[in-house]
Amino acid sequence: MVKRSSFKVGFVCLSAILLVGCGNGTSTDTEKAKKESVEKKVVDLTTRETEFGLIKGKEDGKSLVWQGIPYGAKTSGDNRWKAPKDPEKWDKVLETTAPGEVAIQASADGVVGSEDALNLDVYRPNNDKTDLPVLVFVHGGNNQSGHAQEISGRSFVETHDAIVVSVNYRLGALGFNPLSAIKNGSDEENSGNIALLDINKSLDWVKGNIEEFGGDKDNVTVSGFSAGGRDVMAMLISPIFEDKFDKAISLSGGMTIADEEKSQQVFAEAIAPLVVEDKVKDNAEEAAKWLLTSDKEVHDYLYQLEADRLSSLMANAGLRMEVFPHLYNDGVVIPKEGFDTKKYNEVPLMMLSGEQEFSLFGRFDPYFGEAVKDGTINTDKEKVNEYQFVNNYGGKLYSLFNVEDSAQKMTPNYKAPIYGMEILFGQDETVVGKEMGVFGSFHGVFVPLLDTDSKNYEGLVGNAYDSKGAKELASVFQNYVYEFMNDDIGGSTTPTEWKEWQANSKENILFLDADKGKASATMGSKEFDYNQVLDDMAKDETLSTEKKEELSKNILNGRWFSYELDKKNNNLSNFYK
Repeated sequence: MVKRSSFKVGFVCLSAILLVGCGNGTSTDTEKAKKESVEKKVVDLTTRETEFGLIKGKEDGKSLVWQGIPYGAKTSGDNRWKAPKDPEKWDKVLETTAPGEVAIQASADGVVGSEDALNLDVYRPNNDKTDLPVLVFVHGGNNQSGHAQEISGRSFVETHDAIVVSVNYRLGALGFNPLSAIKNGSDEENSGNIALLDINKSLDWVKGNIEEFGGDKDNVTVSGFSAGGRDVMAMLISPIFEDKFDKAISLSGGMTIADEEKSQQVFAEAIAPLVVEDKVKDNAEEAAKWLLTSDKEVHDYLYQLEADRLSSLMANAGLRMEVFPHLYNDGVVIPKEGFDTKKYNEVPLMMLSGEQEFSLFGRFDPYFGEAVKDGTINTDKEKVNEYQFVNNYGGKLYSLFNVEDSAQKMTPNYKAPIYGMEILFGQDETVVGKEMGVFGSFHGVFVPLLDTDSKNYEGLVGNAYDSKGAKELASVFQNYVYEFMNDDIGGSTTPTEWKEWQANSKENILFLDADKGKASATMGSKEFDYNQVLDDMAKDETLSTEKKEELSKNILNGRWFSYELDKKNNNLSNFYK
């Protein structure tokens, strides 16, 4: 049965104390009460005991689900930009049957969420198995938006004996803030990397509580998508995450670090209009200069600002660190040398990419706004060629960034095995249809494979994932993830041996694809590198040289992946690290 002996004792005492107290009594009534309490507990698999109190979840088909479990105390008021504290203990059974509050953030419908949103979800199979491997998921959204339900763990745990934990954490200027005026706490708090402190706290919760849900606290895989994947990569070099997890999965992540001093200037300029609006300073220049000081008045002003005003700042960042810089090389949470460090938290690492990672970002860039609105992006030959140009070359550069770039940098100093994977599904329009064919194997292509109930992209992909081949691909992909979690790569559930990354090997990436009837898994390697992509861009004759330069300097520039391109164009951002 599920490991929860401490819960049994507490539940027995709670019932028995109404009769004779929780002692060594041997009366028939007391023994009967104990027996009934234990039997009730064993039957009710939705009720568990955490170190902070009892919680009750729900049965959801073949899974058991708990949502909105507090792992940290409120972070508003004096706790803003402070390390998370333990939640207050509760006496009654806490209902955890609906999603918890999301972190406050800007959205298409205005500001949503709360400043107090340190909660997580837990999914497990609807059985009594124990010692299950644990997958902790950190959602994406550029560390400015998103929520724990980005990926539901339900479909995964219904077909695999595992536990999925998905985490909400502080976002935007409330999750990252490098300004000197708020550096009056611990060294970790002064780092400005508050969101990482939240994620670290959630891993402490997992270590302390997951056995109550049947999980193995010594087999925890931390994973994340997009910004969450970049957070995972940062965890691999962060001293505070040492021994907090046993394996890592970065899904469309890659290595990004922001210089702390340069980031302070960006934040000061972003907050300055609020200072002027509040009539604290007369103009933005004075306001920015004031915000860069350590004055107590600045501290007090920042702490009294409404959270919704802060959460709306820098919302147009896209994939550009210079707009919303985060993950600072503060020297405590993230080393000064960033990913040039020689000391990693060495655990088995899986890195994944899609083939056309830039397609969504390119198509919805403001440059193509009118063309998307009036449909000429699909009919006007010039616009079609422009989009294909940024989609093709941006996708290649982004996919290199997500896997090869990190693997090559890490390999000399990283002794644990690294595994690369790329999803090709989506690149063949005859297989996926016109809707998904526009985007190819987009940023997030794996989501409907890992979470087969996902509706995140249904407006973009049509019925592409409904075919027999796509469903088999979902099973194959999930089995590779499960084998990775269990240190069982090469097990009997996957069709092709997944080999470790080796520099210059012709078989260092596992490519997954499917036609309408069958999935495929093949070891191979990229047929191009950064230099080859840049050379192909220069030789591309579908657009004029002037138009290619315009697209490179205005759409592809300053992105996570564009260092080599921007270097060639003398267009480097100050935020490359």
